[in-house]
Formats: sequence, C-alpha cells, structure tokens
Amino acid sequence: MSSGAADLRQRKKQNCTESDKMAPEERNKENSKLGRSPKYMLIQRFAKLFFGCLAAVTSGMMYAVYLSTYHERKFWFSSRQELEREITFQGDSAIYYSFYKELLKAPSFERGVYELTHNNKTISLKTINAVQQMTLYPELIASVLYQASGSEEVIEPVYFYIGIVFGLQGIYVTALFVTSWVMSGTWLAGMLTVAWFIINRTDTTRIDYSIPSRENWALPYFACQVAALTGYLKKNLNCSAEKFCYLLVNASTYTFMMMWEYSHYLLFVQAVSLFLLDSFALAQTEKVHEVYRIYLFSVIVGYLLQFENSALLVSPLLSLVVALMLSKSLQMNMKKSTFVSRLLKIMYIYLVLTVAVTLNFLLKMFIPHKENGHLLKFIEVKLGLNTTKNFTMNWLLCQESLQAPSQDFFLRLTQSSLLPFYILVLIICLFSVTQVIFRRICGEPLKETVKLEDGRIGERPEIVYHVIHTILLGCLAMCLEGMKYLWTPYVCMLAAFGVCSPELWMTLFKWLRLKAVHPILLALILSMAVPTIIGFSLWKEFFPRIMTELTELQEFYDPDTVELMTWIRRQAPVAAVFAGSPQLMGVIKLCTGWMVSSLPLYNDDDLLKRNENIYQIYSKRSAEDIYKILTSYKANFLVIEDSICNEVGPVRGCRVKDLLDIANGHVVCEEGDNYAYSKYGRFCHEIKMNYSPYVNYFTRVYWNRSYFVYRINTVISFQS
Repeated sequence: MSSGAADLRQRKKQNCTESDKMAPEERNKENSKLGRSPKYMLIQRFAKLFFGCLAAVTSGMMYAVYLSTYHERKFWFSSRQELEREITFQGDSAIYYSFYKELLKAPSFERGVYELTHNNKTISLKTINAVQQMTLYPELIASVLYQASGSEEVIEPVYFYIGIVFGLQGIYVTALFVTSWVMSGTWLAGMLTVAWFIINRTDTTRIDYSIPSRENWALPYFACQVAALTGYLKKNLNCSAEKFCYLLVNASTYTFMMMWEYSHYLLFVQAVSLFLLDSFALAQTEKVHEVYRIYLFSVIVGYLLQFENSALLVSPLLSLVVALMLSKSLQMNMKKSTFVSRLLKIMYIYLVLTVAVTLNFLLKMFIPHKENGHLLKFIEVKLGLNTTKNFTMNWLLCQESLQAPSQDFFLRLTQSSLLPFYILVLIICLFSVTQVIFRRICGEPLKETVKLEDGRIGERPEIVYHVIHTILLGCLAMCLEGMKYLWTPYVCMLAAFGVCSPELWMTLFKWLRLKAVHPILLALILSMAVPTIIGFSLWKEFFPRIMTELTELQEFYDPDTVELMTWIRRQAPVAAVFAGSPQLMGVIKLCTGWMVSSLPLYNDDDLLKRNENIYQIYSKRSAEDIYKILTSYKANFLVIEDSICNEVGPVRGCRVKDLLDIANGHVVCEEGDNYAYSKYGRFCHEIKMNYSPYVNYFTRVYWNRSYFVYRINTVISFQS
C-alpha cells in the first residue's frame, strides 16, 4: 500500500511539472499563429482576470446590500425596540440567537462556552451541551469577532449578527459566479448566474424566513468548496493554481463540516459524484483520491471538535470514502496484467458498494450512536414502506419542506427562463458524456487538451462532475421540496455556464454537422448573443419587481406577542418554567430568558417526546392528564395559542389537533369520513370555559386575542 501511495505522489509531481512546461509552450504556439506578442497576451489575461474578479466581488457585495435593504424594509429594524426586533426571530432561529446573546452577556468567552456546554438554564430538568446539540459554532465565531473587533461601541449585536449572515450570502453568490466563470471561461456566465439566483430567490435560499438557520451559515462555505473543486479537477492546471485550489478545498470542507450537523450527508452526495467520475476514468485518479483524503481528515477533525460526535463515525460518507480507498489500494497492489486485476477493474463499482455497506453496518453495530433514528423511520414512511400513527412522524411528513415540490416551483423557474435552458444544457452535456464513456469502453484514450473545434465538452472532468452532482441533487429535490435550496443555485450556475460556453454550442453543432456557417464562428457568436438577450429580457421583466420590493413599505408587527413577552418580563417569577408549543417556547427563551419545557429541535429523541407530550394541550385529554404531563416537567405556566387551538389548515389531517387525535386513537371512521371522538372535550377549548375540574388545576392569569396564560396550581382546590 505504501509503494502504491508513493507511485501516486510521484506521478502527481511529474504531471504537475509537465503541465507547467506544456502550458507556456502551447500558449506561445497559439500566440505566434495569431501574430500576438507574449506581452500583449499577458496584459489581456490580466485585464480579463481583474475585471472578472471585480465583477464577482461587486455582485456579492450588491447582493448582501440588497438583502440588508430588503430586511430593513420588511421588518423596520432601525425603528424597532429590542423586544420587537427579537420577535422577528421565530422557532429555531430564536434559539440560535438567544445563545449568541448569552455568550455576549457572559463575563468571559471561556465562561460563556462552559455555560453553553453545561447548559441547565434553558430546558427544565435537562442539562444539555448546546454547542454540540445545536451546532453553535457560528454563534461562537460571531461572538468572538464582535468582542475582538471592538464593535460594542459601534454596532448593536443584532446588526452585527445578521450582517455576518448577509455577508456570507454575498460570498455564496460570489462563489457561484466564480464556478460558472471557471467552467465557461467568461465572467458573463457569472453575471447571468447571479441574475438567475436573485430572481429565483424564493427557491434558492431560505434567508428571508430564517436568518440564523444552519444552512445559511454553512452553504456559502460549500459553494466555495465547489468552486475550488471545479478548478482543481481541470486538466493542464499549473502547479500554483492547483495548490491554491487544493488548499481552498481543504479549508472550506473543514469549515462546512463544523457549521452544519447535516453537512456530511451533502458531502456524501458529492463523494458519490466523484466516485462515478473516477469509475468511468473521466478524471485524474490521484486528484479524486486527494479529495477523498480531505473528506477523511474532515470527518476525523469534526469528530474531535464536535465533542466526539459518533454520528460522523457511522455516517455514509466515512464508510464510502474508506471503501473507495481500500478498493483502490487493492487494485494498485495487483499486477496489471493478471486476470484478478482485470476482474477487479470490471467489478470496481460493485466492490466499493459492497465494502461501504458492510463497513457502515459493522460501525453501527459496534459504535454507540444516536444517528437520528427518527430520520430513518421518516424515510421508510415517506417511501411508503411503513405506516405510523406517531404524532412526531406525521407532523414531519406534513411539513411543506418535506413534501414533493409543487407545480408553482417549476412554473417560477420556467417563467424566469431558467428551467428550459437548464434542461437544454443538461441534455447536451449528458449526451456528450455518454459518448465519451462509450469511447472509453472501446479503449479510446481521453485527449490531454480539448480544443474548441473538437466539440467534446463531455471530456472535461469538471463539467462531468457538475452534471452528475446536479442530477443527484435534482433527484433529492424532486422528493423533498426543502432540498430545492441545495439544487436550484447549481441549476442557475450550470444553465448560465452552458449558454455562455462556446464549447457547448460547438458540441451541438458537431452533431448537427453544420456546413452553411462556420461552426466555430457561430458558437462564439451564440455564446455572447444568447446570454445577452437573456440578460436584457430578465432586466426588462424582473428588475422593476426587485426595485418595487425594495421601495414598497411592508409592515411586520405582532402586538399580541409583544404584550405577552412584556407581561412575562414584568409579572412572571424569575424561576418560572413555561410550557407551550416549541416554536413559541423558542421566542419566550430569546425575549425573556425564562426557562422553558421544550424547544423546536428535532435531533434529540427526548426533546421530540417532550414536544409530543406538551402538544397534548391541544388534544382531547382530561384536565388531570394534562396536569400530570406539565408537572412532570416542573412547568409553572401554560401558554395556549389560539391560532393552533382554532387552526383551520388547508390540508385536513395535517393540523396539530388532527395529528394528536390520530396518535391518541380519537379518530372514528364513518362512511369514508373521519371524525374525532373522545369522552373529553378538546383541552384548549374546555380550559377557557372556567369550570371544574379545569379551574382546580389551572388559573388564568393573562390573556389577549392570541394567547391565554394559565398558572399551574401547586395546591389543587376542588371547587364545584
């Protein structure tokens, strides 16, 4: 195995040296043919690089400013009090920001981190490692930057926090710009990528709905990794550029792994793409295996820094990478002329998959882990392999992000002309890749350099990688609408690359066998004309809409929630524990700092069970049952939301009270219709009537149009 690794390193050094020698010679030959001096070409390349980088950075900065302006127009942050600003953070977003506030209030950073890793002031009767459980590394970094930069006297914490997220979104857009530019050779493709990304913002990012969500922190780093990987996979790359891309892939992969607990699943999809690329011998094997080593090292570093997170050890990413490296080392140590080595080459894909599945099974058997067991159950139910009455499972299945994408999604992509051009580019690239694979099976080697007149875009490894990657992400997006936020940005990038790439048009003209017009000239004209026409049409149709978004006055004000939080701050005891829906508990924790009985977190079995139990306040259970549930979590106050109690959902059977009736067996089927039946009335309705036995257990202390707050009696008085 050591000799095989040494051979790989030696070949890599030779390839690097050869590419460094060949690249200047080839450029000099081309320049001499065209009658251009090397000095002229150097100035031209520098100008192209300078203006391209300027356009990329400007695009990212303008997008960040656009997000900031839109956010200000939507929420009127600058004219709000702190409490009103904090209410704009909903659900899990509120929890992330509340921990950021706690870090800033701590006497020292070390003390703040300790309190988060041994947190017993958030959830009643439960001590959690919030950094590990909620992946709070973004908040740790933001708090360090805020305090180290001396920003306390310059900017408020909330502006600093959301400013970092908006800045990362600017980096996200810049990375997509660069990726499209590297693939097509023209920064016009980057401009078109950014235009499509912003126009389809509803389907490319969740920044409008949940600023602190983990994906908004993590995906910009993944986009940087993809941009660097695109450059790294290119043929005939000079040594300095290759080293830069390699280092950037390293750094961005490690950072991405630390920012999002589900990052290893996305890296697994990427690893499958590289595995298929390598299996068809369409890329340099040593480069692909260097990326595998980066994955391996990232998992190890992530495991250590995430408090020995065993989910990473049993992740499909680790199993696949280890299987790939074992299979490749086995192949390399075999003599090439032997029958066994040829058989291994044919059976390579089967061998890798078998070893990966076996290894993953063994790891899960011997390593104690909590690898989201509910996630596997969810997949079973989603695929129709199982049925369940479980409240949590059915509630997840009812979430919009876990449904199949709606027709409106495809209609929006079509109206912006993104989907038609993406399908066109994908079909041309797929056919070209299929041709290349067929030639490889027939024994024809790949060309060292693919020229424009060859019309073989499917021989470029970075293009093949993106085609495979976008197809895999597309398959996931067709199953779960939430996955569209991973897929659509790369749809924008691939479509923009295709219409701006002369090579893609040349590939198409080679198949059509054009004779009337010179195909190279026509390909160059179309690669400039088509994106220009698309750009002008997008400008004419969508630019006025974007400007209207920024100029129209929007109003987000929730007086009932403001009143509730104000009452809690003024009237509730400091040691009080509140119970209610997890989403509201997150806001109460952020705005008041009071302890709560549950949180909107779905990666912990105990918290999922808590959420289900406390949601029983909207079921048809007795006052005594509800009292026992709430007191078991040491709750002192109960908050009932009228919007959940009287919910009229668009889909019957997906309302919280419907799901609870199904889970509790309170549903009766008669003549094809379902009816909820129980000897008790719905608790959230009955408690408002103020009669026994409800008044014996609960005393109403505050109410407004949206919320009813009840004190849970410690001494039960049985009154008639």
